Amino acid sequence: MDLKDKTIGFALTGSFCTFARIFPQVEALISTGARVIPILSFNAYDMDTRFFTASDVLGRLTSATGEEPLHTLNEVEPIGPKHLLDLLVIAPCTGNTLAKLAAGIADTPVTLAAKSHLRNSGPILVAVSTNDGLAVAAKNIGELLSRRHYFFVPFEQDDAEGKPRSLVAKMEELPACAASALEGVQPQPILHR
Repeated sequence: MDLKDKTIGFALTGSFCTFARIFPQVEALISTGARVIPILSFNAYDMDTRFFTASDVLGRLTSATGEEPLHTLNEVEPIGPKHLLDLLVIAPCTGNTLAKLAAGIADTPVTLAAKSHLRNSGPILVAVSTNDGLAVAAKNIGELLSRRHYFFVPFEQDDAEGKPRSLVAKMEELPACAASALEGVQPQPILHR
């Protein structure tokens, strides 16, 4: 599917070490002709980390997209009622966010954006980045894989020796996966070696 003229919400959660791999994917989506609206979790919006300051993150996203990032519950709530998005991408998606999505908890801008978007049966593309993907978060990945409207960017162990339970999505596949999710197709294989 062509992404031209599609409106994509791009939600970032607090896997800050992955942000450097995320920014090029935002730009790649924009290069297809899609409109990208950034959405930030409370932590992604507010926290300065050893990887990026909060102002750097906001500046990069605003500059790339031409959109002010949505970062409050009030800002994301209209996504469903106003049919604002064709697709919601959650990248990176932490184990905490996976757990909330699996449990139906909508208390952050990202999880409420997902709930609001699902109101219209809109597709959600998840790009996992969590140190416990093959531990406690595995059940939440499994739960979301079994639900309609959730799609995953294929993922892999990012450091099988040093962090044997850690999973991270193959972020470079995100634009192709976005097109697949809009067609209702889960890219395969989901798990890379």
